[in-house]
Amino acid sequence: MLRIGEKQILRIDKQVPFGVYLTADVPNERVLLPRSQVPEGAAIGDELEVFLYKDSEDRLIATRKEPKLTLHQVGYLTVIQVSRIGAFLDWGLDKDLLLPYHEQPRERVQEGQTVLVAVYLDKSERLCATMNVYPWLRTDSPYKTGDQVEGVVYETSRNFGAFVAVDSIYSALIPRRELTREYKAGEVIQARVIGVKPDGKLDLSTREKSYLQIDTDMETILKALREGDGAIPFTDKASPELIREEMHMSKNEFKRAVGHLLRDNKIAIEEDRIVLL
Repeated sequence: MLRIGEKQILRIDKQVPFGVYLTADVPNERVLLPRSQVPEGAAIGDELEVFLYKDSEDRLIATRKEPKLTLHQVGYLTVIQVSRIGAFLDWGLDKDLLLPYHEQPRERVQEGQTVLVAVYLDKSERLCATMNVYPWLRTDSPYKTGDQVEGVVYETSRNFGAFVAVDSIYSALIPRRELTREYKAGEVIQARVIGVKPDGKLDLSTREKSYLQIDTDMETILKALREGDGAIPFTDKASPELIREEMHMSKNEFKRAVGHLLRDNKIAIEEDRIVLL
């Protein structure tokens, strides 16, 4: 069976002036390997490893060139052109790979940018790229709780947090409660594994362990006070949502840092605000 998007070994079935036809020994299934790709001295019956994709006229064609990604693989490709239908990526073949606009984040990619994508088949059985790599990320990472990892943010959600591809191949999430700021798709981050789910997906945090993070949180509050003319217009009794939105930390983390600042006589808490001393 001929499998688009994959490398497979096929047998030369027929020679023609413009190349050779290859078969997987399935009746009525043949694919052309253009003459420029046929090795010198190749004969009928010889086996060749090829990659199958559709050419610019949507005809199934074989190539001996090595694609940078195959079907459902995840990796980095470079944008070489942006058009009215999407961006075209260099994946090592004569025909560039289309990254449609509906498979890009809100912030569209630009020419020359390197992006993390997966290869998929669209409704017309054409190979395309998507920046929604979630379905094809692996869940068998070697990491455990406490490990430091590097990953790339590929999607953000107000409800869930920031989705991350650790090492560009493993599925991970920075839960909303662990977000310290806004992240953009394509941003490379350093994080700490705070949990491994039963299905193998990783939970991450860009925050330090609590006993290390508190100094950072205290400095964040002091900076907000200085920038707010010596006051923050809410206290540690504010809603968790407001604290998360304004301070990029949880309510418990905020209360803990405020408590230390009070103890050090650096702030005072009034009825509806915190002031700098």
